[in-house]
Amino acid sequence: MTERVEIPQQAELSVANVPQPPRRKAAPIVPEHNVAGRALVLVIAIMTFLSCLTLGAVTLVRDTAAVWENQIAREATIQIKPADGLDMDAALQAAARIASGFAGVKSTSIVDRAATARLLEPWLGSGLDIDELPVPRLVIVTIDEDNPPDFAAMRAMLAPELPTAALDDHRTWVDRLVAMARTTVTIGMTVLVLMLAATVLTVVFATRGAMAGNGHIIEVLHFVGAEAGFIASEFRRHFLVTGMKGAAAGGLAAVVVFIAFSFWSSMNLATPEADQATALFGNFAIGAAGYAGVALIVLVIAGLTAATSHFTVVAYLNHMEGGRPET
Repeated sequence: MTERVEIPQQAELSVANVPQPPRRKAAPIVPEHNVAGRALVLVIAIMTFLSCLTLGAVTLVRDTAAVWENQIAREATIQIKPADGLDMDAALQAAARIASGFAGVKSTSIVDRAATARLLEPWLGSGLDIDELPVPRLVIVTIDEDNPPDFAAMRAMLAPELPTAALDDHRTWVDRLVAMARTTVTIGMTVLVLMLAATVLTVVFATRGAMAGNGHIIEVLHFVGAEAGFIASEFRRHFLVTGMKGAAAGGLAAVVVFIAFSFWSSMNLATPEADQATALFGNFAIGAAGYAGVALIVLVIAGLTAATSHFTVVAYLNHMEGGRPET
């Protein structure tokens, strides 16, 4: 009979207390630091930053032009030139009365002598006596944008009673402003498309360069039996993360620039520099549409980087296989 050997309790405890070696974390198939290092992330970040800046500038110009158009379209002006024997005050009152009688006119206001002098002060200096100068006087007509008055009928009514009066509905300025805004937006969108095209080419060549320097990894994975789809998916996942890092950094930098300019504009109100910048670009707020565009550019560039790496790996494997198509 086989004798039973009893193990002492202390021996069992000592065996149980032996420290087990820590489990090592599985290494990634695509080395994180060997494929597409900091240079590719930096290139993607720079191109994304420039693309987002271009998109934001187009958004600012478009929004500012829309504000200008609305402001100009809200008012019309009746200009009365002085003439011999003309009672200017009575003529101004008559012009305001005629304009007020038309549907679509919200209100009328006469630009008084003091306001007229302030308008001329940059050219003629202060201390002007308007009554001694042949200066035209103005009546501001505030109109309903949704239901504008009949300007042709208003001109026909003003002509016989006030021959020296001229009605300016700013239509010429509005048309020029709309044309300028459309041209600016078209040019900006063209620049944005060219910038995105340059970004595409840059990402393609940078990704291919990174892949070319790591062809040995693809060869090893291929020769040990890994399928082309698996290899391509591993590289695609890695480059998607790389592209997202660079694109997110560039997009965030562009957002910081717009926020910084907006903060500068709000902190320097009533200064000549801020007034000129605000007149051209508003308050530098690109709005929800601008931020959505930045997010879209980030996603597009990250996806482009992943797609480029996928097709590069598949093409490389096809070349190794002698041109046989992979499934």
